[in-house]
Amino acid sequence: MAKTIRSLQIRHVDAGSCNGCEQELTALTGPDYDIQQYGLDIVASPRHADVLLVTGPVTDTMARSVERVWDAIPPPRIRMSFGDCAIGCGVFQQAYASHGGLTDSDIAVPGCPPVPDQTLNIIRGWLAKHLRQGTTFLDKDADSAAAT
Repeated sequence: MAKTIRSLQIRHVDAGSCNGCEQELTALTGPDYDIQQYGLDIVASPRHADVLLVTGPVTDTMARSVERVWDAIPPPRIRMSFGDCAIGCGVFQQAYASHGGLTDSDIAVPGCPPVPDQTLNIIRGWLAKHLRQGTTFLDKDADSAAAT
């Protein structure tokens, strides 16, 4: 029996942004957008996360930290570029310390900064597409219970 997503836990890493994207992420958690009603939540620990959400151009000093957080998220996991800087360095493209943005993203949310409505539409659309295709993300709690 296939198990589908009940929720997505998001671990955010600021990899050198101007904080515009962080302000929009904060708006998503407020009462106007309330991402929790869609089963989305931001968590502090990568071990509790399903999604790595990166903002900023991924500076040379943050590249290793981003990879360490990615490695700490248990599979199945999703990589999300949030904002133009995380997608392709945006306004920081010519900066000497820019590493080049996040590579191999599963979800890319464009914008400088991305608008909360657009962010929700992209995430929910991505989930709906994968569920229609039969791609499911297993519920971690149900998997560990079934294994015992």
